[in-house]
Amino acid sequence: MSLAIRVENLGKKYILRHQTTGHRRYVALRDVLADRVASLFRRNLARDATREEFWALKDVSFSIEQGEAVGIIGRNGAGKSTLLKLLSRITKPSQGRIEIYGRVASLLEVGTGFHPELTGRENIYLNGAIMGMPRAEIKSKFDEIVAFAEVEKFLDTPVKHFSSGMYVRLAFAVAAHLDPDILIVDEVLAVGDIQFQKKCLTKMEEVSGKDGRTVLFVSHNMDLITKLCHKVLLLTSGRAGAMGAVDNVTHDYINQANAASLLFVADNSDRALQSIAVDKDALLKEKLLIKIKFKLSRKVPNPIFGVVIYTEGGAPIFGSNSLYHPPVSKPDYMSEGEAVVTFEYLPLWSGHYTISVWLGDTVDPIDDEMNAVTFEFVSPSTPLNAPPVKNIGPVHLQGNWTFNL
Repeated sequence: MSLAIRVENLGKKYILRHQTTGHRRYVALRDVLADRVASLFRRNLARDATREEFWALKDVSFSIEQGEAVGIIGRNGAGKSTLLKLLSRITKPSQGRIEIYGRVASLLEVGTGFHPELTGRENIYLNGAIMGMPRAEIKSKFDEIVAFAEVEKFLDTPVKHFSSGMYVRLAFAVAAHLDPDILIVDEVLAVGDIQFQKKCLTKMEEVSGKDGRTVLFVSHNMDLITKLCHKVLLLTSGRAGAMGAVDNVTHDYINQANAASLLFVADNSDRALQSIAVDKDALLKEKLLIKIKFKLSRKVPNPIFGVVIYTEGGAPIFGSNSLYHPPVSKPDYMSEGEAVVTFEYLPLWSGHYTISVWLGDTVDPIDDEMNAVTFEFVSPSTPLNAPPVKNIGPVHLQGNWTFNL
């Protein structure tokens, strides 16, 4: 197989400026303006602002063969989107070298590559021209693009009036149908509905499998990564970690996420959700006990707490909240304390699961923490030769079989 992408010692550096405003916790606009005016009369501006180098990516090296579908995974802030922007030539690297063999089409942030004042029709031709395609070639693909995007009625409407879902449908259709040698897709597909997501995944499988083109795909959904990709690159704090077989690398990623798995502590003392913890001893007894410490800025009447348990791939399994499953008794008003929810039995196969927590009142949300805690559940009733959760689902219910011959 021939090479599609080679990256050597790639790095992207940003300069962060930190303004010093004394000990004031909250700064009004008038304070900022006053400080700016005062700084004009100071000789040393370094006293009012500090500069810090931040490497979003550092010393990243890898190579991808033509026709491979490669997943890029990592925690938020690991550098995934920065890497895709560098490969798409949206921004320049601060160091290193990128070699790309072939024509690249990318779908990154919603609206990227579209001119808001132009119509959908005009943007299709604009994107094709940017990719270096002659007008006749774009015209031959036009009907196929429109049919895939399902935006026929709005084709001659300026895209600034499109919803985010319409944006994504048209953008993906353009990127996938203009015959790129390399297709780069960020998490933006999460904006589309489930039916369109399936349609996009089928198209990406077709582009990579049947057409032999290269696909780079970023997602936090490990189920999608497993279905679509041949191998995976793991990014950790801007550096390349493991790159290899999907099952091996995703397992490394999950173990990495489990480093501080059973406890979440807010990094801001002003947050309503102060900490979220899973009781280890309860897990050993096939129970799930979640403790939520909270601190509200005021007394809230009947606050509502909710938890949802997900598979490691991001699919919801079950949940509970204090409105639908009310406690026997609780104060009418609360401002600070601990909420505890217990699931007396976990009907799950052995595996890794995540917990998201929500807090609100009867009208508005107050705080939430998605994927706050990751835990590993080992079910004593899971046989050693049990099929993977991705094949049979996470819920483990005992089936009683009989045969009538």
